[in-house]
Amino acid sequence: MIIKRIKGLSGEISIPGDKSISHRSIMLGSLAKGDTEVYGFLQGADCLSSISCFKAMGVDIENDGSKVIIHGNGLYGLRKPSDILDVGNSGTTIRLMSGILAAQDFDVRVDGDASIRKRPMGRIMNPLGLMGADIRSINDNGCAPLAISGRKLKGIHYESPVASAQVKSGVLFAGLYAEGETSVTEPYVSRNHTELMLKDFGADIRTVDKTVTVAPAKELYARRIDVPGDISSAAYFIAAGLIIDNSCITIKNVGINPTRDGILEVCSMMGADIIVEEINNDSAEPVADITVRTSSLRGCVIGGELIPRLIDEIPVIAVMACFAEGTTTIKDAGELKVKESNRIDTIVNNLKAMGADIEATDDGMIINGKGDLKGASIDCKADHRVAMSFTVAGLNADGETDIVGSECVDISFPGFFDTLNMLVF
Repeated sequence: MIIKRIKGLSGEISIPGDKSISHRSIMLGSLAKGDTEVYGFLQGADCLSSISCFKAMGVDIENDGSKVIIHGNGLYGLRKPSDILDVGNSGTTIRLMSGILAAQDFDVRVDGDASIRKRPMGRIMNPLGLMGADIRSINDNGCAPLAISGRKLKGIHYESPVASAQVKSGVLFAGLYAEGETSVTEPYVSRNHTELMLKDFGADIRTVDKTVTVAPAKELYARRIDVPGDISSAAYFIAAGLIIDNSCITIKNVGINPTRDGILEVCSMMGADIIVEEINNDSAEPVADITVRTSSLRGCVIGGELIPRLIDEIPVIAVMACFAEGTTTIKDAGELKVKESNRIDTIVNNLKAMGADIEATDDGMIINGKGDLKGASIDCKADHRVAMSFTVAGLNADGETDIVGSECVDISFPGFFDTLNMLVF
């Protein structure tokens, strides 16, 4: 995809459903008794991988593109698949599903694409092993493919060294089957979609400060799920609206769960002209419309407990920082190294190619805002968030920006470029 500088952005858009919530709806709907209807499901490659895995385990799932109906098999109704479970590019699928598979009465192998085979699975294998799970890396390198043999599990209190919703969720899912309660304590609170959805499906779950505890379940019960727009997808349009001249964009129906809204706090810290309105608190997941206008941004420091609330948005925040006055420091973000790519290296190298004043650190980066970028060839490493972030950069850069492998955006945002073109004038 070749990107050129534009004059401005204007209009109102809706964005695809939240990726995290979509994944969890398939998993819990499959384990529930009854039919779960999901509206606003993200039809991206990652979430479709979750559907295919649970279909392979005997769950009847209908998907007509407008809604998904999961005819749940009940907590103990999954069946041994006839082949390897293929998660594609989805780290969420493999880590969360491992907690479920660890407690089944069958053996299974789980694999994915080349990217998944490089991502660390020890972070979920270790706590599940403490619960009595038999889970191993077939290549003995702590990565997929995984061999999982279902076992009886026991509840534990796990102190996670990282604030990771994937780790927390995998352990909590295993805890549904364990003997005794299972607790997870994190250094900072990560996104809590699993906790909210487990409660809605009837699980006995409670949260106190940084610790969440789940009791073993006898049954989960189907419900309707309305998936809000994904704030991680909204972030690209928020950033574009702030840094591109003559812009005013409204993004409708965005989920603003307080464990996910760090991008909004950063915008406030940077002095952005941003309005969050029409907040809907009728459900567990609050929703709002977000309006942004071209703004004069200033640098800031981003770290600590804020990082888990915006870890997926850091690539596009780095782009914003290039157009801010002063220095932006991103720290405590070592998790970026184990995403779809090493995002610290990928962000820094590509922004340097565009002329940015940026340096990598062990756990983040330091960006001195210059107010301008130049077009370049961007190697996004098949990382969807990098591809979309550098598309935003290219819209405000001199010359042409070539996003190599831009088709990877379909992992989380099918139709991204079409939605963007609706706003360009």
